[in-house]
Amino acid sequence: MSRVGKQPIVIPAGVQLDIEAARVVVQGPKGTLETSIPVDIQLEVNDGVAEAKRNNENKKTRALHGLFRSLVANAVRGVYEGFSKELDLVGIGYRAEIRGRALTLSVGFSHQVEFEFPEGIEIKVDKTRKNIPNHVATMVVSGIDKGQVGQAAADIRKIRPPDAYKGKGIRYADELVRTKVGKKGA
Repeated sequence: MSRVGKQPIVIPAGVQLDIEAARVVVQGPKGTLETSIPVDIQLEVNDGVAEAKRNNENKKTRALHGLFRSLVANAVRGVYEGFSKELDLVGIGYRAEIRGRALTLSVGFSHQVEFEFPEGIEIKVDKTRKNIPNHVATMVVSGIDKGQVGQAAADIRKIRPPDAYKGKGIRYADELVRTKVGKKGA
């Protein structure tokens, strides 16, 4: 039995799970998400708790059991609380601002880079976080779909990844950037 797949999913108040032919529709206060149901897996909902059950012990079905349970649990959490990722913009002269549905970044290139964020994703730029130096700005990427939030954060980070020598660039807030010693330090 899958360790992840056999864990129950607690459905909070205000979240509704609708099981249709080949998909699960999760509705909550923040929005609606849907997940397709694999062939040999069922979802049973009883008294505010959902459980993923599999019909056979095939290798593919066992592999999909835990994945499907995680996808449904993430959908339930997403429509109830939402997901967010923090990015730090480190570097003197590096700036970020929101213009409509686009994030405009000045990160050391000869031009500004515009990142059009997709529907369902919100980005906020915060320059007033406590206990950080003046040359650091924070961007918060949030939304209800965990995969979409993670992909948007990764796409923003890819614009200017952290430099190996000075540590300048865009990094996750909890990311540890190890810097190399330059020529003078050797």
